[in-house]
Amino acid sequence: MIRLENIEVKFGDFTALHDINVHVEEGQFYTFLGPSGCGKTTTLRTITGFNMPTQGKVIVKGKDITNVPVEKRNIGMVFQNYALFPTMSVYENIAFGLKVQKVNKTDIDKRVREMAKKVELNDTQLMRKVAELSGGQQQRVAIARALVTNPAIICLDEPLSNLDAKLRVQLRNELKEMQRNFGITTVYVTHDQEEALTLSDCIAVFNNGVIEQIGRPYEIYSQSKTEFVCNFIGDINRVGEELQQKLGIPADKHAYIRLERLHVNAAADGDSVNVPASVVSSEYYGLYIKYTLECCGQKLKAIEKNDGSAPFNMGEKVTVSFNPKDLMIY
Repeated sequence: MIRLENIEVKFGDFTALHDINVHVEEGQFYTFLGPSGCGKTTTLRTITGFNMPTQGKVIVKGKDITNVPVEKRNIGMVFQNYALFPTMSVYENIAFGLKVQKVNKTDIDKRVREMAKKVELNDTQLMRKVAELSGGQQQRVAIARALVTNPAIICLDEPLSNLDAKLRVQLRNELKEMQRNFGITTVYVTHDQEEALTLSDCIAVFNNGVIEQIGRPYEIYSQSKTEFVCNFIGDINRVGEELQQKLGIPADKHAYIRLERLHVNAAADGDSVNVPASVVSSEYYGLYIKYTLECCGQKLKAIEKNDGSAPFNMGEKVTVSFNPKDLMIY
């Protein structure tokens, strides 16, 4: 569906993107993930035509669109700040792209009202000014405006970042459901790892203008290819020198293990390594308990599912067990 081939983007002497290669399949929810300034938005803007690459090609459905103007790419765009017209009504905002395409008034009215219904905006809200709507409603208007022209692709640049935490979770679930219902190929930019893991079919992790890893969410999380990805995605323990020696890992290597891969006072298992530890603290979350443990001269964090029993007490002697296969070594 979308292919980026050997894309390089420069701004003056600064190279923002180095040799970017991406393949987005039709109907996929594909996420560009990374910290601020890593190149993810620059890549998105290269797909939409706002940035011109100094090298490489942008190919959509087998056609090279590298030099095709923005308005002729048939790509919907939702910006971080939504870029809505505040003095226009919701109806006028959604209809804007159709008017530019010179669609007749009857068809515009039909398509605007159908799209508003799909994103759960009612007739009263359609007549309101955008400025009168909540952040969540404005986001729906931005999505409706991007989709009403029937684009082949929709690109979203951090569309949830201006919302509060509770609304963000609610709207990301709605966003994924909408994307499934429309079946539209979606390219999504975020710095939020949880957002990326829950929404995506595939993730490209960016760092300093290069892609560190491309994979499905579980591959990015459990089979991180680089030390940067391993540290950027989720919470993780760096294995200290003493424990690393016990495990026979050379000193020039860095070893990591995810919190949920450590088990406190678990039943003996032939594949597991068992190490004595003591409980420094515990945090009770209901569904799970998060422990901080003193082990082999370092602190380790562990997450245990709540089985209904009381948490271990501070200072209590316990055993930490894990499978060496769950270590990520760089």
